[in-house]
Amino acid sequence: MSGKGDEDVRKEFGEVVNMTAGELEKWLKSDASKDAGQHDGGESVGHESGRRIVDILRSKKADLSDDDEKHMRKVVGYVHRHLAQKPKGDVTETKWRYSLMNWGHDPLED
Repeated sequence: MSGKGDEDVRKEFGEVVNMTAGELEKWLKSDASKDAGQHDGGESVGHESGRRIVDILRSKKADLSDDDEKHMRKVVGYVHRHLAQKPKGDVTETKWRYSLMNWGHDPLED
């Protein structure tokens, strides 16, 4: 754990997750979403994370578990690391963007 307080984690999560629950849920149903990320025969880690993010976004703050907060930290870390690896050129239809979108962040909305 990074040692940050729950409020800091929630604030950062709210900043990096720039898709609504509805937008993310719709995106996760697309073929591009299902193809993005690392697969080991099943669902990608990012796709699974996206489904969890939808649940977190739809939850009341008081209902969030320690596990939810741990996942929120993971999302914040992933998005920051992935943004630092931005490829050159137009990223509109890239696996880089699609992977970030699976984690609730559309870099074209920055």
